[in-house]
Amino acid sequence: MCEGCKDLNRTVLMLGDMALYAHTPGADPMFIEVVGGSLAASLPDVPPTGFEDGPDYPGQA
Repeated sequence: MCEGCKDLNRTVLMLGDMALYAHTPGADPMFIEVVGGSLAASLPDVPPTGFEDGPDYPGQA
């Protein structure tokens, strides 16, 4: 798997974990806002090669 693909997969998994944590009783809303926003901002504008056969990537026309 390409390095860009590994980074994308890892980031998407962390965003999923953050979404689950956000619905946990006692979750820290400031942590969710800061870390979740940072994770989302770290996603690339264009998907790495190897993702051509999947669903449309956000931002693709």
